Amino acid sequence: MTFSHVLAGAVVSDLDAAETWYTTLFGRGPDARPMPGLLEWHLASGSGLQVWRDADRSGVSQLVLGSDDLDAEASRLREAGIALDGPEPGGGARILRLRDADGNLVVVTGT
Repeated sequence: MTFSHVLAGAVVSDLDAAETWYTTLFGRGPDARPMPGLLEWHLASGSGLQVWRDADRSGVSQLVLGSDDLDAEASRLREAGIALDGPEPGGGARILRLRDADGNLVVVTGT
């Protein structure tokens, strides 16, 4: 079987707070609201992120994003108010470790 795309997921307790945080992360609002309690950002090459409200399961998601310019991304995110340390070494590249309001881990990789 050949898969054509992937949608990663992050589970949150407060969808409004998550929308604000992920809008800051991506520099734009969600591309779709497929149903109540669900936000969706469409990214390159048929990939994307779904953020949905489920307070009982929130805060344990992990998402890895790639960036062509990690230093510029780190500067943009800091200026936008997202707390971060780094970039730091990680897995043969460099990474930024971020946490949304629920504690979901977002790792941005790049050079």
